[in-house]
Amino acid sequence: MNYRHAYHAGNFADLVKHGLLLWLLARMARHERRVLVVDTHAGSGLYDLGEGAVRSKEAQAGIARLMSAARLPNELAELKAAVASRNGGGETVRWYPGSPLLIADSLRKGDLYVACDLRPEEHDLLAKRLKGRDGVETRQADGYGVVQALTGGDRRRLVLIDPPFERPDDYVRCAETAGALMKQDPETVIAIWLPIKDMETFDGFLRRLTDAGVQRALVAEVRLRPLTNPMTMNGCAVVLINPPESAQAAAQAVCEWTAIALGEPGGRGEAWWT
Repeated sequence: MNYRHAYHAGNFADLVKHGLLLWLLARMARHERRVLVVDTHAGSGLYDLGEGAVRSKEAQAGIARLMSAARLPNELAELKAAVASRNGGGETVRWYPGSPLLIADSLRKGDLYVACDLRPEEHDLLAKRLKGRDGVETRQADGYGVVQALTGGDRRRLVLIDPPFERPDDYVRCAETAGALMKQDPETVIAIWLPIKDMETFDGFLRRLTDAGVQRALVAEVRLRPLTNPMTMNGCAVVLINPPESAQAAAQAVCEWTAIALGEPGGRGEAWWT
């Protein structure tokens, strides 16, 4: 199954991923130390919900419902404000910002953001949308390799690993890359987004992560429905390695709201440590 950003922009999984991403960026910005953010699979950065996402109904079941919600946890309220600012300030959403724009808008002076995408058409759009931004660089390259070549130096490194899972080895490469990054710099903060179709695949990834040397991680898990159909994206998870203090409470708030507001009976949202 293909999880390219453009196909699923604004769906429930984006809300989980981007809500937690904005929380991470805000929490890390509280420290005086600057950050290096590396996005291994950035996509094109901005998505027109008047195209495929609307036809698939995923955006209506995700960001449209978040925008009309009367009450939200603070972590998702920040995402709502960011999306509203791209759409004239109202609740109607035509344009959904991906991680590149959310990250670029959050940078402080002295921070650095490196956005990677291997596909030429995605990178060309990404470069156009981020052109002229201070502290922002795009690369048409394999993000798994780029991130291991970029050390933070005086900056704290934050890595977002969010592949489309088109390749059969993406789960393996995610785990191996995370392990290599932690050996390289134990202070690196890593966020890995994963689809959840069935528990065998999900549990297998967590075992690979342990085998790669990551002994402790926070799992922000949302299941919209019971895992009875492995051909459907029944849920998603963001695995946080070395997150800032109070990450579990933030993740729990995001996951609970998403599961209750958007899920079916039998779904669940929770944050737990491996």
